[in-house]
Amino acid sequence: MPTDLTRIRYEKRDRVAHVTLDRPERLNAMDLRMHEELARVWDDFEADDDLWLAVLTGAGDRAFSAGQDLKELAARITDGSNAPSTFGSRGKPGWPRLTERFDLAKPVIARVNGHAFGGGFELALACDVIVASDTATFALPEAKLGLIAGAGGVFRLARQAPHRVAVGHLITGRPMTAARAYELGLVNEVVAADDLDTCVDAWIADILRCAPLAVRAVKQAAAAAATLPLDQAFQTRFPWEERRMHSADAEEGPLAFVEKRSPEWKAR
Repeated sequence: MPTDLTRIRYEKRDRVAHVTLDRPERLNAMDLRMHEELARVWDDFEADDDLWLAVLTGAGDRAFSAGQDLKELAARITDGSNAPSTFGSRGKPGWPRLTERFDLAKPVIARVNGHAFGGGFELALACDVIVASDTATFALPEAKLGLIAGAGGVFRLARQAPHRVAVGHLITGRPMTAARAYELGLVNEVVAADDLDTCVDAWIADILRCAPLAVRAVKQAAAAAATLPLDQAFQTRFPWEERRMHSADAEEGPLAFVEKRSPEWKAR
């Protein structure tokens, strides 16, 4: 369990890791220290066999995250310590960040309250499920600042939304409402702010009812097969599916169904 966390709240409850970006006074903007702490948290989440799911959110009700801490960036520019950057975070604090943990098979839910701008939107796009309050807004405004959505926003938005719509938002920085994000298929569910936790809890419960190895196999196979021809996808061997097909849980599910009881998943 990571210690000395000053930017992140990290709690483990009932198979679920609750990860909270905790700088509400700065709209949960991500500085280098936060990235370092997040790396330790995601490492711990991935390694802990008792954790089957994570929920990522921002402290307070104003923002999920406003993205990069621009005051910190401006200070580095002023003192000459800032280096030119492009796509990816290799060599920077926190690498690999959630946006580049392509092999993370455990599911992550983004609980979006308020603004998800820049890197905040990129974090949400890297999650498997997004549940948003009806007051949430999403934007990738980097082009307005001479920057680029280098944590995957350019790539993921263009893959997850219609291409022309995605490019329009990327080259203008225009925000979109939660309702619009839902229309585009970027968000799984939009609810009133007061109902956000109840909705997230329902998603947690539904995912935990499923066999954890099956969930990981589905996530890995769906992501990998998205760019494969269908016949090649059928022929590909996926590591988590190999584990699932030979697991005790693959037998527990059918047996529990026939015996009319709830399955007892072991993740093995």
